[in-house]
Amino acid sequence: MTDHHAHHRHAHPDHAHHGHGAGGHRGHAPAQPLSAAGGAPEGTIYTCPMHPEIRQDRPGNCPKCGMTLEPLMPSLEDTGDPELEDFRRRFWWTLPLTLVVTTLAMFGHSLGWFGMATQSWIELVLTLPIVLWAGQPFFARGWQSVVNRSPNMWTLIALGTGAAFVYSVVATIVPEVFPESFQSMGRVGVYFEAAAVIISLTLLGQMLELKARSQTSAAIKSLLGLAPKTARRVSNDGSEEDVPLAHVHVGDLLRVRPGEKVPVDGVVVEGRSSLDESMLTGEPLPVSKQAGDKLVGATLNTSGALLMRAEKVGSATVLSQIVQMVAQAQRSRAPMQRMADRVAGWFVLVVVAIALLTFFGWGLFGPQPSWVYGLVNAVSVLIIACPCALGLATPMSIMVATGRGATSGVLFRDAAAIENLRKVDTLIVDKTGTLTEGRPAFNRAVGANGYTEEEVLRLAASLDQGSEHPLADAIVAAARERGLALTKAEAFDSASGIGVRGQVEGHALALGNTALMQQEGVDVAPLAKDAEALRNEGASVMHLAVDGRLAGLLAVSDPVKATTPAAVQELHAAGLRVIMATGDGLTTAKSVAGKLGIDEVHGEVKPVDKLQLVEQLQREGRVVAMAGDGINDAPALARADVGIAMGTGTDVAMHSAQLTLVKGDLRGIAAARRLSEQTVANMKQNLLFAFVYNALGVPLAAGVLFPFTGWLLSPMIAALAMSLSSASVVFNALRLGRAKG
Repeated sequence: MTDHHAHHRHAHPDHAHHGHGAGGHRGHAPAQPLSAAGGAPEGTIYTCPMHPEIRQDRPGNCPKCGMTLEPLMPSLEDTGDPELEDFRRRFWWTLPLTLVVTTLAMFGHSLGWFGMATQSWIELVLTLPIVLWAGQPFFARGWQSVVNRSPNMWTLIALGTGAAFVYSVVATIVPEVFPESFQSMGRVGVYFEAAAVIISLTLLGQMLELKARSQTSAAIKSLLGLAPKTARRVSNDGSEEDVPLAHVHVGDLLRVRPGEKVPVDGVVVEGRSSLDESMLTGEPLPVSKQAGDKLVGATLNTSGALLMRAEKVGSATVLSQIVQMVAQAQRSRAPMQRMADRVAGWFVLVVVAIALLTFFGWGLFGPQPSWVYGLVNAVSVLIIACPCALGLATPMSIMVATGRGATSGVLFRDAAAIENLRKVDTLIVDKTGTLTEGRPAFNRAVGANGYTEEEVLRLAASLDQGSEHPLADAIVAAARERGLALTKAEAFDSASGIGVRGQVEGHALALGNTALMQQEGVDVAPLAKDAEALRNEGASVMHLAVDGRLAGLLAVSDPVKATTPAAVQELHAAGLRVIMATGDGLTTAKSVAGKLGIDEVHGEVKPVDKLQLVEQLQREGRVVAMAGDGINDAPALARADVGIAMGTGTDVAMHSAQLTLVKGDLRGIAAARRLSEQTVANMKQNLLFAFVYNALGVPLAAGVLFPFTGWLLSPMIAALAMSLSSASVVFNALRLGRAKG
């Protein structure tokens, strides 16, 4: 994984307007020093939740939509949201002034404490700090939207409140410029209370939205919180000391005591224990570990003490890579969002046009004072038509869904994968490591010509000690488990792809498939039925010859994962066609497929064959997902509509895929598909709400219903509705996090 963030810091000190492919933004180290001023860690990159291509090295606002930028990677060291604190301070300091101005506007004339002209001056003085100080961020964002030619919600709010305020200031200072029809109760009507209330309500809406948005990073923060803060390092002289996690290096020896978390990824050097890996995989049962077994950082050591060697630290650990994948997925854009973005851009221009039509329509044809009606209704149109709800509709759903997926062991690489997974109708699966454990295990031995099963296993294991083949490892491990005395092989020779030869205890041994036996002139007919029966059970068969005569055969099988049968059933129930494509022999492949009820089998396929199979199915009009775990699966994973990698597999496979199942359990595909359906439904709900809200709100604000009902929408009510619409979209998205999978 590469650190793109360093690149952004140096090459783009200011706003970086550039798009990124689905594979970018990895390699963010979770531990960073805090800045001297406190707050976010040093080197934090800030981005916009609605426009993830916007990046800068300091807090601020998005130049496209004006939204507050937030850290690309949440940090446990975050001391709070400075923007939220700033808005809170502006809101509470000016709220009393807003209440006084509103009370004067509503009841001042009936109280009769002072003349109406004097009241206008008092309202002006009280409103000045609200507009110029509390509303300053909104006007700054509105101006930025004009400069960047990116009309957005702040364009409308700045225009609306600015128009109401400037009109009222002119009416107070030089009322004689207005015609007599503008006079009401001894003064020209002013709308200071509209500007004040709109700014206060917008501040309140922003506070609610910022608080709700902070919850979308809760999943990443909970993942970051899994890692321990320190590790117990064992020195060369045997002494031990606790050191911060950032000080652990590859190769360090670390002690993990019962009840402690594994600090980083590594391997057990000595000791035995059971580890609870549920925090990463969702699997509740503890997993036994002993010398030579891999350990994953942040998992919990439940019983015995372990001595481990660190192999991956910092951003290279499994936990860090999961955090990076989740953060990257949360920032990606769904195809549905691109449509919403295009609509939102034109929407603002249309709204400004409607506001102008409203102003001139009322001014020219409305009842007296017609131009006052025109101004008030135009302001209402500008305020209620805020496109913020439209812009937030899909990013909020994506952020919540990726967080929920991560906590259940399903990692989406981007938003498009979430949106596309629900359309998949065909799933291609690899066999080894996907349907099966991927670790060959000794099945049984069969003796011939006077050799016992035990002797066949002992001789084969003695010969295989020199081999690095996984099948050889399974045979040697089985012999050692049974306590058989192995002898060193002499003149060992590996016959590529067909077996091995060598001298054991003065005898010439050959161990391999039928091709090797033919080369050696060995007759395998006596055990042909046994061999075929074992192959039909899904086992790989090797023959053993001693001094040119058949001594027996050995069967090694890759057991089907315990979860696979239930997973295939779930996938069939979801309407998916399941196809197996494996490099293994067709007989073995058909045996496994027959047990699992898989629809179609392709055996002895090469990586290019898997790729061609994906392309052929796509030409037939099928939406194809490919699930695999090896480097050989990478081309097909990248070509498929949705590539699904097993978290237990290779890094190459995971980087080629759009979806990773952390625990390598195919049941995760069905769960991820349900999450995809729920997320898209949630996005549609949000978009529908935003569209309906604006479709109803804008005509009402423009006064379309006034001739029939006498209804007009106050700018203050419009501001409240605008804030509530954005908040409702965010809270509806958060509901997705609690939905049943």
